[in-house]
Amino acid sequence: MASADLRQELDCSICLNIYTDPVTLRCGHNFCRVCIDRVLDTQEGSGVYSCPECRSECQDRPVLEKNRKLCNIAEHVRSIPEEETGVRCSYCVHSPVPALKTCIKCEASLCDIHWRTHNKSAEHVLIDPTTSLEKRLCSVHKEILKYFCTEDAACICVSCCLIGEHRGHQMESLDEASEKKKEKLRNVLQKLTTKREETENRVQSLQERRREGQKKAAGVTETVTALFRDIRRQMEDLEKSILSEISRQEESVSLSVSVIIQQLEIKKDELSRKMRHIQELCNMSDPVTVLQEPDTGDLCATEELCNMTDPVTVFQKPDTGDLCDTEDRERHDDQVHGVGDLDVGLISGKLHTLSDIITGINVCFYVQNPTDILLDVNTAHNNILISGDGKTASRSDINENRPDAQERFHYYSQVLSTMRFSSGQHYWEVEVRESELWMVGMCYPSIDRKGDQSVIGGNNKSWCLCRGYNNRYAVIHDREAIQLPDNIPYDRVRIYLDYEAGQLSFYSLCDPIRHLHTVTTTFTEPLHAALNVYKLWIKVS
Repeated sequence: MASADLRQELDCSICLNIYTDPVTLRCGHNFCRVCIDRVLDTQEGSGVYSCPECRSECQDRPVLEKNRKLCNIAEHVRSIPEEETGVRCSYCVHSPVPALKTCIKCEASLCDIHWRTHNKSAEHVLIDPTTSLEKRLCSVHKEILKYFCTEDAACICVSCCLIGEHRGHQMESLDEASEKKKEKLRNVLQKLTTKREETENRVQSLQERRREGQKKAAGVTETVTALFRDIRRQMEDLEKSILSEISRQEESVSLSVSVIIQQLEIKKDELSRKMRHIQELCNMSDPVTVLQEPDTGDLCATEELCNMTDPVTVFQKPDTGDLCDTEDRERHDDQVHGVGDLDVGLISGKLHTLSDIITGINVCFYVQNPTDILLDVNTAHNNILISGDGKTASRSDINENRPDAQERFHYYSQVLSTMRFSSGQHYWEVEVRESELWMVGMCYPSIDRKGDQSVIGGNNKSWCLCRGYNNRYAVIHDREAIQLPDNIPYDRVRIYLDYEAGQLSFYSLCDPIRHLHTVTTTFTEPLHAALNVYKLWIKVS
């Protein structure tokens, strides 16, 4: 056990507290690192540095060496409980020992030996060891606090009761008042404990939901990745197929054109040869040679006809042969036109496969097909007509006078689905374009059927997407409305339920599909699809 003298040796002479990170100067004196750094900073620029204790000087700023042994001792003493270092027996002068009690009357701390002497006298009030004796004395009369004034909620002495400002007030003993306060504190503690447990349960629930969300997100990520991987594969295959078809058609067209070009080149060479021969004849000066040359046929006849001025003679001349042969020209024209072009229809047909790929993507990863919803006539209001296929609910002014079933709605023109959902993911769609005012959503089977609180969305047992007057749209739960934009079509809507995740989502099936709102909660009962028809009809699918 550390003595008082030892503890004083562990006090820094600058801050007067136990050393913190002690360092040693060359003169051998120890200080807290922060304390001596501040002192040396103030000596900066004076040209000399000195020790705060012995005043030994040096020209250069001294290097601070950490005193590891002293640091360990200081840390050990600092960790000793306060009753072993702070509160000492006031009567053990030469070697104070830890106090076991404090005497308020004597304002002294007592060890085991001195406490036994004081304990024999009823005048002495002993409490647990403390150095704050002033808190146990009246600040006005400097007497021991013995009572508690319930009117002023203050601890008071005897003089306060007799002659002080608390005279005539309701009093209690300190022990009695303390017990009452402790009882209140125990009640508060119990409530706080309950709230803490509830908070812990909520934290655990949220952590579990977070883990489920992360797990579900990982599953969705894997599904989406696989989906797009398959789409890319199909797109690549389609691209290769279409490009191959284009290359095949281009090669076929090129080959056909090449054949015709080759034939025309031969024809062009033949014509060039004839032209050169005619040019040679025209350049000859010997008439005999010219006249003896075999007839050039079509070319000469053509030129002769071209030089005639008598139209009758021209029309009476027989056909001039090859160059003027219309059938020959048409044959070549047919060859050129017969080559054709790329088969755009075939390519377009292959591109339709792209549309099939996109159409084949199912937006609802968990739900392959919409849930088959049927309307339960046993829940329908008597002014609601249900179609024979159980899909359409129509508002009628004629009372159907159905049996007064317990599950039937009596106050609002509403109807529920026959199916209830207590797990899994589901979606269903509603056509509402023919109804001016409507509500579609989901509710618990325990929803009221008769009172004015039975409208879906008007209580804590239902949620709905609603179209009200003036084309205003909102998602409503427990009469709390979340307004939605009115500049998108609401002709057909989708309701998507993820029961385990506690999510109910609403979509507008416009182009593209628009997400309207998602409700997140914890479902405590199974859910039914619910419809409210004010005018005309709505249809589920």
